[in-house]
Amino acid sequence: MSNLEPTVRTTLSRRKERGSYDRDTVFGIIDEARICHVGFVHEGHPFVLPTAHVRVGGAVYLHGALRGRMLGAACAGACLTFTLLDGLVLGRSAMHHSMNYRSVVVLARGRDVTDRDEKAAALAALVERAVPGRSREVRPPNEAELAATRVVAFAIEEASAKIRSGPPVDLASDLEARCWAGVIPLALVAGSPEPDPLMRAGIAQPPRV
Repeated sequence: MSNLEPTVRTTLSRRKERGSYDRDTVFGIIDEARICHVGFVHEGHPFVLPTAHVRVGGAVYLHGALRGRMLGAACAGACLTFTLLDGLVLGRSAMHHSMNYRSVVVLARGRDVTDRDEKAAALAALVERAVPGRSREVRPPNEAELAATRVVAFAIEEASAKIRSGPPVDLASDLEARCWAGVIPLALVAGSPEPDPLMRAGIAQPPRV
């Protein structure tokens, strides 16, 4: 099935035409996003924290300290959000300035990953997100590091995407205004690699870096 089933919590109430429940669209935004914001409640207080993530199949994996509050609370229920900012939309009126974006909201209870092989694979996948092939070049986590790290999986079942693209949507009465209108595209761009000053001499930069 290519589409996720909308629920009461994921059905858009505003700008429904911007919504999408297409599984490939949702997965693509999650994969392109570099930050996942995790909303959860801890001791009666709401929190939203940014963290790294990786999608493996139909689940998002997060990791953190074994006794960290975020993952413990998220197992009881969390809201995961992913946002890609594609441009600033400049309208002819203040009211019609906007942003072009792609976003996803996932609502799920976390599942503690206790199987050693699944945990190790999820952590390797997180490293692979940074640079493909990287997990084969570095030391994998040892048993003490695995024991000190909590990995939680969130099934991507209750989720929706929301997307805005294109030029400003101005009122017809504003179209003759003598001011510039349009879109300023934005993109996340990698800079030149900066070698660790403590790295041993003679180690060449891998092409994948």
